[in-house]
Amino acid sequence: MAASGRRRRGRTTAIAAAVAAVALTAGLTTGCDAVNKALDCVQTADSIADSVTDLQQAVENAASDPGQADDSLDSIQRDLKKIGDRTDNADVNKAVDDLSKAVENVRTSIRNGDNTPDVSPVTDAAGELTKVCTP
Repeated sequence: MAASGRRRRGRTTAIAAAVAAVALTAGLTTGCDAVNKALDCVQTADSIADSVTDLQQAVENAASDPGQADDSLDSIQRDLKKIGDRTDNADVNKAVDDLSKAVENVRTSIRNGDNTPDVSPVTDAAGELTKVCTP
């Protein structure tokens, strides 16, 4: 009887240890996913910052190369889609939406013949995105 009780306790202990290990692994994986998402956000926000710089230069040179601004806007929108697809953070999503609207406003201005659209809302929104992406 004593040997049987020890075996049961041994199995119970082994099962409890296995369950604890699974729970711990799940917790660590979830934590790593959050860190990976934050890093993706930061890296993409950095890429957007580079595109915003390109956009500013393109607007300054719009007379010589009008397509350059469109290329920069397209790049920003691609990066925004990456962030939007990878996050469920409300602050990040709001910053992405705000930046998307600012990009569309600049694009509309260019299509309407404005060779020097105001890109400061894009710059401001990109700065906000960088702020909310920083862990």
